[in-house]
Amino acid sequence: MMTLLLVLMALISSSLATNLTMENTDILVATQEMQKANYFTFVMLINMAPSDMIQNGITFLMPNDRALSKTDMSETSVVDFLLRHSIPSPLLVDHLYHFPTGSMVPSSKPGFMFRVTNNGRKQFFLSNVRVISPNICTKGSFIRCHGIDGAVEPAIIPTCFNGTGPWVGPAPSPGGGVGRWLYRHSPGAPRL
Repeated sequence: MMTLLLVLMALISSSLATNLTMENTDILVATQEMQKANYFTFVMLINMAPSDMIQNGITFLMPNDRALSKTDMSETSVVDFLLRHSIPSPLLVDHLYHFPTGSMVPSSKPGFMFRVTNNGRKQFFLSNVRVISPNICTKGSFIRCHGIDGAVEPAIIPTCFNGTGPWVGPAPSPGGGVGRWLYRHSPGAPRL
């Protein structure tokens, strides 16, 4: 019985270590892809963030270096900035293009959403920013990233909501069913 318990514990710890190693490898691969596309300042911000910030996949929305140089940010707000510039699920731009205008997409920062304006591939906006360089990070499994034309100003979810808009409840935890939540809470989706 004791041997079985030890084998089980070893299997669990090795699978956790493998998952952590895969996520760390994804961060390294993604930051290399970002640097290759000249998003050096965004890479610096990721390097300043705690390593456990990225769990279960993420999509970064990256302002270019020029846009970031105009952003007022203290060192303590790096994590807040990265959470407001990310979606808690790895989404290629083709996935984003499926959201109709008016859809609300959760950011990684609880209580903040992106409002979609979808006028086709050249005119796809998340809140106040346009996606200008899609699919920069594609080699890993957990991280996707897209270049945007400025700093994001996500919409704030009202704390007291009457249920008449595209969202019905809080966004799911990162990595947990975001795609289903996004579909159910898009304009025109059937209400359950």
